[in-house]
Amino acid sequence: MLNFDLGYARGDFRLSANATIGSGVTGICGPSGSGKSTLLLLIAGLLSPSSGTIKAGDEVLVDMEQRKIVPAWERHFGLVFQDGQLFPHLTVRSNLLYGFERIASHMRRLDLQAVAELLEITHLLDRRPALLSGGERQRVALGRALLYSPRLLLLDEPLSSLDERLKQQILPFLKRIKEETHVPMLYVTHARAEVEYLADQVMTMDRGNLQPAP
Repeated sequence: MLNFDLGYARGDFRLSANATIGSGVTGICGPSGSGKSTLLLLIAGLLSPSSGTIKAGDEVLVDMEQRKIVPAWERHFGLVFQDGQLFPHLTVRSNLLYGFERIASHMRRLDLQAVAELLEITHLLDRRPALLSGGERQRVALGRALLYSPRLLLLDEPLSSLDERLKQQILPFLKRIKEETHVPMLYVTHARAEVEYLADQVMTMDRGNLQPAP
């Protein structure tokens, strides 16, 4: 379970977000510029808040009063961006195993074969990203994040760079991840239909304020 109560300021922009993220998929919807991706970066540890706290279970990740900030690489969250951000010089297999090989063996909850079969990318393992379609690249990015065995999967507009046909191909894979791996997910998007398909709870971000969806 993730609890956060955060404030963030950058120029004229102000963000205020207080929520509890449990199991399943939590969707955050809102227009471009509303602060959705900023919130995800704060949770991931790629930005530092101006004030507030983040807790993962009983572990304090951020406490700005105490000047405590656990760095991103120690939070053990998986992060998937809209463009996948695969390593172009590595094969699909090596991309998938990048995080897997950097965690202790006792932390590994999934293996390469299981994830490749789950996302139907077994036949792509020896290819390089330049030879993949947009949908295939996103499936590899999802697989890489899963093989890191994260305690929380953070998805930042993962389908926004895809056309409608590819979106409809990827959404069932996201639902399969939810149902078969049980990794909690925080899913940020401007497309309400995506979170209605996937999410167990939905919140909205509007001008930096996070609220339960109406």
